[in-house]
Amino acid sequence: MPQTTDNIKPCYPLFREPEYKETLAAKKANFEEAHSAEKIEEVFQWTTTEEYKELNFKREALTVNPAKACQPLGAVLCALGFEKTLPYVHGSQGCVAYFRTYFNRHFKEPVACVSDSMTEDAAVFGGQKNMFDGLENAKALYKPDMIAVSTTCMAEVIGDDLNAFINNAKKDGRLAQEFPTPFAHTPSFVGSHTTGWDNMFEGIARYFTLNYMEDKVVGSNGKINVVPGFETYLGNYRVIHRMLDEMGVAHSMLCDPTEVLDTPADGEFRMYAGGTTLAEIKDAPNAIDTLLLQPWHLEKSEKYIKNTWKHPVSDINIPMGLEWTDEFLMKVSELTGKPIPASLEKERGRLVDMMTDSHTWLHGKKFALWGDPDFVMGLAKFLLEMGAEPIHILCNNANKRWAKSMRKILDETPVGSSCEVYIGKDLWHMRSLVFTNKPDFMIGNSYGKFIQRDTLHKGKEFEVPLIRIGFPIFDRHHLHRMTTMGYEGAMYILTTIVNEILARLDEETRGMGTTDFNYDLVR
Repeated sequence: MPQTTDNIKPCYPLFREPEYKETLAAKKANFEEAHSAEKIEEVFQWTTTEEYKELNFKREALTVNPAKACQPLGAVLCALGFEKTLPYVHGSQGCVAYFRTYFNRHFKEPVACVSDSMTEDAAVFGGQKNMFDGLENAKALYKPDMIAVSTTCMAEVIGDDLNAFINNAKKDGRLAQEFPTPFAHTPSFVGSHTTGWDNMFEGIARYFTLNYMEDKVVGSNGKINVVPGFETYLGNYRVIHRMLDEMGVAHSMLCDPTEVLDTPADGEFRMYAGGTTLAEIKDAPNAIDTLLLQPWHLEKSEKYIKNTWKHPVSDINIPMGLEWTDEFLMKVSELTGKPIPASLEKERGRLVDMMTDSHTWLHGKKFALWGDPDFVMGLAKFLLEMGAEPIHILCNNANKRWAKSMRKILDETPVGSSCEVYIGKDLWHMRSLVFTNKPDFMIGNSYGKFIQRDTLHKGKEFEVPLIRIGFPIFDRHHLHRMTTMGYEGAMYILTTIVNEILARLDEETRGMGTTDFNYDLVR
C-alpha cells in the first residue's frame, strides 16, 4: 500500500496511486450511472454560451452557490466579539456543527459555540425544554459571563419565542435572573450572515441599554464608538484601533473577536480571550457618536442607535481605499477635534506612492467581483481609483438602494460606466458572466476556484484567474490576519492584486523563444 506510517502522503498524490485509481474507476463504472464523457462535454460547452446565460438569469426557484451564508453564522461571530461570551444556538446540533466548521476552516482556530440540540420531538412540541437544559448546562460547563442566543430554521418555523423561553428558564431557576442573556431571532431562510450579525448586535445593545438610558448623556465619556459589522479580516480591527490611537481618540470597538480568533500556541487553551467588555457596551450611549464601518448591512443597529442612544450615526462609507479612508479619518477629526497626525499623513503618502508605482499594471484591467455589500463597494471604489475596470459586480445580499448607490459610484468615472451590477444573484450566474463577457481576473472568496477551473477546461485562453480577497477563504492560510481597511489595507489589496497580475504575466510568457520577449526582471 502506498500509505504507510513511514510514508504519509496527502490526498493529491495518494489518489494518483494505482489502487486508488482502480477504486475510483470501479465506483464510476458500477455506481454513478453517469452520461457518457461526450454528452457531459456537450452540455458543459452549452453552459458557456449566451443562450444558456439567458436561461440561467431567468431561473427563480433555484439557487446555486449563493455567495452568502445564513443568519446564525453572523450572530455567532458577533457574540464571539464580546468578553467571555458563549454563542448559543437554539436549534439542531447539525447547524452548530456547520457554523463551527465554517469558521474553523477560515480562521484555523477552535470556535466555541453550543446548541440545545433540538430534534423531532422539539419540532412538534417546541424547544422550551431544550432551552431550559441547554442554558443551565452551558453555564455550568463553560462558565461564560454572558450567553448570546440565536435561532435556526427549525426554531423559527415552529415559532419559538426566545424572550419567553429565556425568561421562563430564569423563573425555573436554570439561570440567575441577572445573568446576561441577550438574544436575536435569526431565521436562516431569509437574509444572510450579515443580517444575522446586525440582529445579534442590536439584541446585545438592546439588552444592556434599552431600560438603562436615564443617566446616559451623549458625549459625556468623550469616546467614539466603532461598530465593525460582519468582519473576518482580523487586521481590520487592529488597524482601526491603531489609527484612532495615533490620533489620540478614545474609542470603544463594539465587538472585537481578534483575540479569541487569533490565540497564540503557548500551551494554554483560551476558550475566551479579549473582546468588548460588558462595561463598554453599557457605557456606549455616553459616546460622542457611533460610526458604522459597514453601514449597508447594519440597518437595524443604526435605527436602534439613532432612536435609543440618540447618536447622529454620522454618514461614512467603509474605510477602504484612499478616498474613503480619508473621509473616515476626517470625520473622526471633525467629531473629536483631534488632528490627523503626521504618522497617518506619511502612511497615506506611502499608499499614494504605491498606487503611482503600480497603476500602469492595473489600468485597463477588467475585473469581476462578488462579496458582501460594503466590502464589494469599497473594493470597487479602490479599483476605480487605480484605473481598473470592474465589469461584473455581484452581491447576493444587497438591496436595490445599494445597487443604485453602486451604480452612481461607477458612473462617476469613465472606466466604470460599462460595469453591470447584479443583486440577488449567485455564483452560477457569475459563471455565465465570465464565460460570455470575459474579465481578466475575478476577485472573491474560495468558491470562485471552481469557476476558474471551468473556464480553464474550456481552454487556456478562456481561463479567468481568481484573486482571493473576501470571505470565506478556505484554501489559503493566514489571509484572515490581513487588513483591507485603512491605508494599510489598501496597501495589502494593491500588493495582492498587482502581484497576481504580474504572476499571470510570467505564466503567459514562459515559452522559450516564443513568448519570453519581455523584460522579466524590470516590472
